[in-house]
Amino acid sequence: MTWPPPTRDDHERFCKAEGWAPVRDSRGRSGTHHVTYELVLPDGRVLRTRISRPVDRTDYGRSMWAHILRDQLGVTEAVFWACVRDGTPPDRGFPAPAAEPLPAELVHLLITRVGVPEGEIAGMSKDEAVARMQRYWTEGT
Repeated sequence: MTWPPPTRDDHERFCKAEGWAPVRDSRGRSGTHHVTYELVLPDGRVLRTRISRPVDRTDYGRSMWAHILRDQLGVTEAVFWACVRDGTPPDRGFPAPAAEPLPAELVHLLITRVGVPEGEIAGMSKDEAVARMQRYWTEGT
């Protein structure tokens, strides 16, 4: 597929859509020549990308863009444009957020008082965990 020439503005929209954090120096400044963003990946690696100021519609050359995609953003062009156009973030292996996390105190009670294994608790919804705890309090089982 043929993509339009990528611009600095597209580059920044990608970073914001995926949740990259702006990097600041020790005094809280963002720098004068570049806007720098970073993203911490689940495996501990940190990706960093720099966008020359001003962030505008100035486009990148093919060689520079290939370097940015491969070495800074770590995505393919198709994944980049899906994020910029549709807001679909790249699959970087982040765990899917739980629908509703269980309160820590409830988990502690299920393990220590009721004797439910951690693996079983991990598969419970909040309603199931509360019902199990209520059954323990009312029936003792």
